[in-house]
Amino acid sequence: MTGGAGGAGRAGRDSEASGGGGTGGSAFEIEAFDHVLLAAPPGSEAALRAFYVGVLGMTEDPKPPALAARGGCWFSAGSVVLHLGIEEGYRPPPKAHPGIRVTGLDTLAARLTAAGTPVRRDDALPGHHRFHTHDPVGNRLEFLEAAMAS
Repeated sequence: MTGGAGGAGRAGRDSEASGGGGTGGSAFEIEAFDHVLLAAPPGSEAALRAFYVGVLGMTEDPKPPALAARGGCWFSAGSVVLHLGIEEGYRPPPKAHPGIRVTGLDTLAARLTAAGTPVRRDDALPGHHRFHTHDPVGNRLEFLEAAMAS
């Protein structure tokens, strides 16, 4: 997720989130997400690996030993990094979700459907095609692709 990940129609936000001086005069700049953390129930790592690696084609990244002891999994593809952390008493959030930009949205939808994972299309976002789905533990995921100009 690079600095340009703000998307169409979001021009100007980069400068709004930059600098700031504030007290002490120190400037800073928010560059990009390092990762997004989603929660998962204890013992779900095998199902998560089957979905994120087996269906989505992401790579599992090794966790540092001190963090690996907590369970969960880390996955990446391109600049997208997802951490799945174990949470006792986990309940899937009904609305919160990462929005993941892809190319080949229809191919991905077909792959998910073939794997038994339903997709719900929603073209309400101008300039994009998108759908929502859920991972095996109920985390909502949005996949979107810029619409081709006609």
